[in-house]
Parts: sequence; structure tokens; C-alpha cells
Amino acid sequence: MDILSPQNPRAKEWAQLLEKKHRDKQEKYIIEGIHLVQEALRSGADLECIAFDVEQGIPSELSPMAESGGGAQWIGVSAAVIAKCSDTKTPQPVFAVVRKQKAAVEKLLAQKSSLVIVLDGVQDPGNVGTIIRTADAAGADGVIVGRGSADIYNPKTIRSTMGSVFHLPVVEGDLTELLPKAKKSGARIVSTSLQATATCYEYDFTGPSWLLMGNEAKGVSEAARQLVDDALIIPMKGQAESLNVAMASTVMLFEAMRQRHFARP
Repeated sequence: MDILSPQNPRAKEWAQLLEKKHRDKQEKYIIEGIHLVQEALRSGADLECIAFDVEQGIPSELSPMAESGGGAQWIGVSAAVIAKCSDTKTPQPVFAVVRKQKAAVEKLLAQKSSLVIVLDGVQDPGNVGTIIRTADAAGADGVIVGRGSADIYNPKTIRSTMGSVFHLPVVEGDLTELLPKAKKSGARIVSTSLQATATCYEYDFTGPSWLLMGNEAKGVSEAARQLVDDALIIPMKGQAESLNVAMASTVMLFEAMRQRHFARP
């Protein structure tokens, strides 16, 4: 049955998911646009429903997936409903409601030679989403998002992941609990520091490495810094003083990937 009125109770419930408190309460979140819905379907995410502009019909890119069935309900909605449930100025003609799935940190702890990136108070949703996307591209085993960081289910974060949030475990947790467990399992906690003497290009990332990245302005918190095993500097030849946290994460992750998968014999 189509939903055409923005005042429809179900439409109101969807629109609430634009706020964190309602995402937490309902244990659901919204994804917008053909690409993200496609990635969610391909990755077997737990979709409650997919809403599409009833006047335009199901987008051609998604039609085969709609015909193949699956657990999600497909619902035609008006442009007004889409606008109510969208975080963007020019909404795309489709969105989906996804049930949260808790990623188990135990799998990351049990993994041999794991490569994990850990975010300590990274507050910009675009940075968090970009780091998740980069971790996916570099073949990392997972991402840990510590308290004080942007909500991974924020629409801006989700958009910035470009679907990578569905490709690898993303775990929210307390770093003062998780990092000691990682150390106990044999991982080295590695962070960047302008005061470090060793560079990221000298370091051996082939062993279990958890890369700790700090807040955009303040860096790594004191509590997390106490748990760091190795501090590294990203060398720079130009005059810039530092890199954005997402860019620094990219340099570290891709150096780890190079060593693990592209090192010359």
C-alpha cells in the first residue's frame, strides 16, 4: 500500500530516524539514494523496507533486486514523504530503513595479524565516513569508533562511507576497555604524533596493528595515549603543518596495505 501523506504515522516514524535519539530507540537508521540501497541489498543488510517515489517507480538499477524478493518491503511513497525523510536539499527518489546489526568485537580480537583503525573522538561525520570507506579500500579488518566520535548512523556519516559501512565490521565501544583487550590478544596500538621520531614508512605493519586516530583538534585523548605502544610521524616535505585526520588515516592504512600485499619479495 502506497504512503502519500507526510502525516502518515509510518512516514513520521521514518522521519524520526534523522535524529540520533530515535535511531538509538528504534535500533534503525535511514540510507538514501540508489547506490547506498544497492550496496545494502548486495551485502545482505537487514532492511526493513525500501521506499521509492511512486510517480517514478522503482529505479531501474534496483528493479532486479525488487523482483528477486528478499525480506524487505517495497513501498511507493510521494515526493513529499521522501522530502520529510531526507537529510539532503535535493533528495534522491529512494531511501531504505535498515535495522542496526551489532558487529562483534570478539571476531576482530581473535583475528590473526588484524589491521584495525580506531577512532578516538573523531567528531566530523564526513571524516568518520571517509575513514570507514578508506579502511574498506585498504582491506582493513574493521573499524572501532570510540565514544565521543560522530554517530556512524548519522546520514552524513553513512553517505560518506559510500556503502563501505556494509562491507566490514564497524564497532562502537569504550576504548579504555577495548584497547587493553586488543593488546592482550597481541595487537600493537599505533598512533601518529608530531613528536615521534620513527616514520610510518619505517614501521612494520605486517603484524597485528590497531591504528589509533585522534580528535581533529586535540588529537588522541590522554586515557588512550597511555595505551599506545608505538608513536609514528607521517613525514612531510612541504610546508603544511599537519594532515586532516581522514587523510592521515589514509596514509597509514595504505602503507599497511602496501607492506602486507604489495611488498617486493
